[in-house]
Amino acid sequence: MIFGVSRPTKPVAWWDSGEILGGRDELAGGTWLACSRTGRVAFLTNVLELHTLPEAKSRGDLPVLFLESTKSPMEFAEELVTEAHQYNGFNLIVADVSSKSMVYVSNRPKGEPITIQEVSPGIHVLSNAKLDSPWHKAQRLGLNFREQLAKYGKGQIPVKEMVEKLMQDSVKADKSRLPGICSLDWEFDLSSVFVEVDTPLGLYGTRSTAALTIDEGGKLSFYEKYLEEDTWKEKSEKFYIQKLK
Repeated sequence: MIFGVSRPTKPVAWWDSGEILGGRDELAGGTWLACSRTGRVAFLTNVLELHTLPEAKSRGDLPVLFLESTKSPMEFAEELVTEAHQYNGFNLIVADVSSKSMVYVSNRPKGEPITIQEVSPGIHVLSNAKLDSPWHKAQRLGLNFREQLAKYGKGQIPVKEMVEKLMQDSVKADKSRLPGICSLDWEFDLSSVFVEVDTPLGLYGTRSTAALTIDEGGKLSFYEKYLEEDTWKEKSEKFYIQKLK
């Protein structure tokens, strides 16, 4: 998660309902990554674009709407079509562990039909462009993730160690490989996996890194490393997914 330092957020925790586990945007009330006790998972990224609508609905509401619904990922995606234009550019992943279904939804590029795509088994990377777009940070992350998986083989993966190795990568793109959407300097600053930029409005960059894993027995583990008052802290939650009757 990347936010300006002035935007207040809550680290991963159970929400008041006791049904949703995830971080929370304290300004708009939504989330960027969360899951439910029944094994529904949703997360989103903003699409990098030059112009945004100030009156648009909050994109962080989208994961919450899915987690609170009983619709399948595909049903939810198809119903979202009618109001997707009311949000600024987003990439949304909605998944249901019990039915082993995962769907990608995006309302960009502007003027084109909304993208709805079943996510195939395997490794995928989502940044601030389309799913699996060949951006520098996405390609580095995908390659490094595959290397880590190969290193551990079929053994248990130490999530905390992987988060440290994968998400603190500050290597930036060659300027010739930037997408050319915003200013060259800004895109260059944002091109690494870990972002830290000093701006006239204050420090801007990575505030939170999270890893959500589910084992074959249905145990879900949610680990987060987050920044709080200039100090990096850690938090983890674990639970067994409820089986629906």
